[in-house]
Amino acid sequence: VQLQASGGGLVQAGGSLRLSCAASGGTVRGYSMGWFRQAPGKEREFVAAIEWSGGSTYYADSVKGRFTMSRDNAKDTVYLQMKSLKPEDTAVYYCAAGRAILSTIRTVGAYTIWGQGTLVTVSS
Repeated sequence: VQLQASGGGLVQAGGSLRLSCAASGGTVRGYSMGWFRQAPGKEREFVAAIEWSGGSTYYADSVKGRFTMSRDNAKDTVYLQMKSLKPEDTAVYYCAAGRAILSTIRTVGAYTIWGQGTLVTVSS
């Protein structure tokens, strides 16, 4: 299975973007899906995750209330709707799939399949 992230770009502070992550070459059915981001000189950090059923979502405190993650299992695609963007949201955003459980769903190590990343730049 391969993941392809898209939707990144340049946006002004306060603006919105929607990222997409599509699976190909197989299915991510049964996998939890996550979004992580990595800013220059910083470690990759958790942003959001969703269980395979789509019933539960999890967010980093820094994005809670501004970002919404969803998934369309029929299309093997997940989305990250980002609103009220801030300059500190600037990073490369990665989608990932893994057999995560509740205690690991926010951790990089729980995910075994990673997309190539899409750059989000928020100008002030």
